[in-house]
Amino acid sequence: MMKKLGYYLFAASMTASVLLSSADVANCQSSVKTEKIKSDLTDLKKEINDLKHSLRLIKLEAGDSVEMQYVRQKISLVMEKYKAVGLAVAVVKNGRIVFSDSYGYKNLETSEKLKGGELFRIASISKSFTATAIMQLVDKEMLSLNEEVGDILGFKLRNPAFPDIPITVSMLLSHTSSLNDSQGYFNFDVVDPKASQDYVKCFNNYSPGSKYEYCNLGYNMLGAIVEKITGVRFDLYVLENILSPLGIYGGFNVDMLDRTKFAQIHEYNSQDNSFKVQPAAYKSRAEELKNYKIGYTTPIFSATGGMKISATDLAKYMTMHMNYGKLGSVQIISEESSQLMQSEIINAGNNVFYGFALEHAYNLIPEENMVGHTGSAYGLYSAMFFEPEKKFGFVIISNGAADSYVEGFANIQRETIRVLYDYFIRYNE
Repeated sequence: MMKKLGYYLFAASMTASVLLSSADVANCQSSVKTEKIKSDLTDLKKEINDLKHSLRLIKLEAGDSVEMQYVRQKISLVMEKYKAVGLAVAVVKNGRIVFSDSYGYKNLETSEKLKGGELFRIASISKSFTATAIMQLVDKEMLSLNEEVGDILGFKLRNPAFPDIPITVSMLLSHTSSLNDSQGYFNFDVVDPKASQDYVKCFNNYSPGSKYEYCNLGYNMLGAIVEKITGVRFDLYVLENILSPLGIYGGFNVDMLDRTKFAQIHEYNSQDNSFKVQPAAYKSRAEELKNYKIGYTTPIFSATGGMKISATDLAKYMTMHMNYGKLGSVQIISEESSQLMQSEIINAGNNVFYGFALEHAYNLIPEENMVGHTGSAYGLYSAMFFEPEKKFGFVIISNGAADSYVEGFANIQRETIRVLYDYFIRYNE
């Protein structure tokens, strides 16, 4: 509407200019024609003033432009459609955050609303932090992507059906290791031949490196690899080498964060149309930390899905990847490593191609190649996607919704991002 009013104002002004020029010519014509032109000019001036007044009213209303009001209205409709508890969003354009907002509830049980700056568990977007940590070690030549995982972790890790093919770090990163999550992924004993007779169930019947299957176990192993190589606990390594240099508040360790900032995660129950807070999403790990073993206890931090962060700080982190490893003067990983993370290594289905914890999605926004990751756990839905060449991107995090995945995306992820894209990118270039 704003653009239409602007267009009409411009058109009316141009018409007035033409008529003014005509008025000069009319001096040599009849007085009747001159009076007619004056009358037309008077009417046009009134129309222009009315349009200007309308534009001022629109800008004054609630301190927002009509676009902002419309965006918020559209997001509210999406939330209502999927019964979302709460939602935090951020938009990056031309490499900087241009919009962020929060809607709905922080905690339904207490009726506390989101105000902005809350920390959310972001589920599988966390994998990109783990992959970034791995690529830092690669940049420092402390680790090779072709190294065999079993040699680093200290137990045999070979697919029994293909014992001659090593499972490498790059295979874990790209979900092509032939491992699966059927036996769980919060304990390495499930895949250690010396600890479990059923370890064979953790492997699929195809050769490592040949096919894609999303595997959380593999990413918890990558967290353990960070520890084995550096001797530093995984959560502390990420804090010291990724979060702190970027000026980001968050982390994998809930016990090092301000719990009053947590947006409670709510799981939807379709049977009685209700939501229930999931305290496990922010469970303390203080007891497990007392007997922590580097390279073994790592899964308690969930390198596969345990990052807690605000939407705006996640957008800042996303911008680093959008800039191929750099934010301002801070270089987190090399441009080469960043591009490798964003490469199309394996077809993951649904017109999505996976790299190292970042995927190319051609079905999120029509005619756009978006790079990023989704997340879902305990009832939350999150998404972080950007276009590295055009320098725009979006973060959305919901702490509960009545939703499901369709072609690789939850409806609330896809529809919220398209609202943001339409009004910040598509119609505002």
